[in-house]
Amino acid sequence: MAKMKIKKNDLVQVIAGKDKGLQGRVIAVHTETDRVLVEGVNRITKHTRAGGQRGVNTGGIQVQEAPIHVSNVMVVDPETKKPTRIRTRVETVDRDGREKTVRTRVAVRSGKDL
Repeated sequence: MAKMKIKKNDLVQVIAGKDKGLQGRVIAVHTETDRVLVEGVNRITKHTRAGGQRGVNTGGIQVQEAPIHVSNVMVVDPETKKPTRIRTRVETVDRDGREKTVRTRVAVRSGKDL
């Protein structure tokens, strides 16, 4: 299983599919299925039945987001507001007399930290 470079709360843009060009924040990341849930993207209508515990659920038609494959989205560059690839920069930092390696995500397009 490959590591996903997209994290929760990233601003992403859809690059393929029916919602191509839309941008939104990542709500959830499902690493086991390689899918992400993006706010306002891939919206579906779901019919729910009334009932449940003590009538809490009123039922009816609800519109909600469905997961989209991670290959169909790209992270938006904070400087240019365009989709970009992600690179990882590894640095060694001195903390409390110890050397630690710190990994930071960097936008390829502008070089800015994400």
